[in-house]
Amino acid sequence: MKVIADLHTHSRYAMACSSSITIKGMEATALEKGISLVSTADFTHGGWLAEIKRDLEDPEGTGLLKVKGSDSGVRFILGVEVSTVFNPGGANTKKIHHCILLPSIEHAEAVRESLSKFGAMDSDGRPTLSMGPAELVENVRGITKDAVIFPAHAWTPFFGVFGAFSGFDSMEEAYEDQAQHIHALEMGLSSDSPMNWRISKLDKYTLLGNSDMHSLPKMGREANVFDIDKRHFNYRSLVEAINSKDRSKLVKNIEFYPEEGKYHFDGHRNCHFSVNPEASKIERCPICGKRLVIGVLHRVNDLADRPPGVVPQGSIPYVHAVPLMEVIAYVTGKTSYSRSTIETYTSMISALGPEFDILLDILPERIAAVAGNDIANAIMNVRNENIGITPGYNGVFGVLDLLNKKKGIRQNAVRQKGLSDFTG
Repeated sequence: MKVIADLHTHSRYAMACSSSITIKGMEATALEKGISLVSTADFTHGGWLAEIKRDLEDPEGTGLLKVKGSDSGVRFILGVEVSTVFNPGGANTKKIHHCILLPSIEHAEAVRESLSKFGAMDSDGRPTLSMGPAELVENVRGITKDAVIFPAHAWTPFFGVFGAFSGFDSMEEAYEDQAQHIHALEMGLSSDSPMNWRISKLDKYTLLGNSDMHSLPKMGREANVFDIDKRHFNYRSLVEAINSKDRSKLVKNIEFYPEEGKYHFDGHRNCHFSVNPEASKIERCPICGKRLVIGVLHRVNDLADRPPGVVPQGSIPYVHAVPLMEVIAYVTGKTSYSRSTIETYTSMISALGPEFDILLDILPERIAAVAGNDIANAIMNVRNENIGITPGYNGVFGVLDLLNKKKGIRQNAVRQKGLSDFTG
């Protein structure tokens, strides 16, 4: 049984998230996308936890929840992202984000109560905790050994476990004596599997791709494809699929092109300046002199002990994908949230089936018959890795050129301003 899972989402109770996110809205969006399993998100927030308890149930005791009265097939897993803020050894403050998955509402209530000693639970769906990563793992595992904990968006500059400004150079540094209980990491939008494969010490971790969605349309912009026996589609089977050393049950990652992520290159947003760290490593913006935000590619290169192109034994296959609404918006020249984009998206889903089927499997002739040749060609270019991207940096998403109108090349895409603009 193929299970497409998005294990990191958010509710409307999380900072900077859409007020329209509801449990039933998440179910409907998952059906449109072709997602079978989605995180509830934000279970530590009292208001959202009350809605989880009101709208979801686990009548079969699988550890996975379903919407009450619904037979849609969509299941929810209790999940949350938390931020630990701490000063290791009295040094500079570290801020690291982590994802937690749990097997029951009772465990979620117990974790919420326990973590409330370290921070306010109801001020943000992603609570800020005055504790270190090791203390977090020990605390949560003290409630249930079945908890799954992994670093969220591991490479992002400010909150990633390997981030340039707040991170570490290894899991052992970050999680100390509790590192043995960490079996996975979330790559984040600005890195992909080949980038992570360059670091040999990450081979023992399961690489996950999740959306970290802040609005419903962003669900599934990254996801994981599991192969799980339908008779054993439960929390325990998912934990085994993530923690298992052979990883045979995780068959594919669906990933952003990392250049589209908003922290791929080094740069300074206010000056519209970015630079490829593989071309030149500079610390300060040549326009204003302020410190650049060091991006994910830079950090991967710093920690890499393998050249690009190495595929470690036992690696999980991956595909790059661009969300369907982004494809439609690119072709039509509209925004992703415009009425015409949504109407085209809805008509394609109605005629062709779930979004992931359209993006990854359906023949271009069928897509063209419903949505036109340009959309079909753009989707095929994404599948064939034949697109141009102006890489993202310092909180600015990369710009896609899906029909190669600018003749862009992925790693050498034209930047808004580059180092060569300021040197002779």
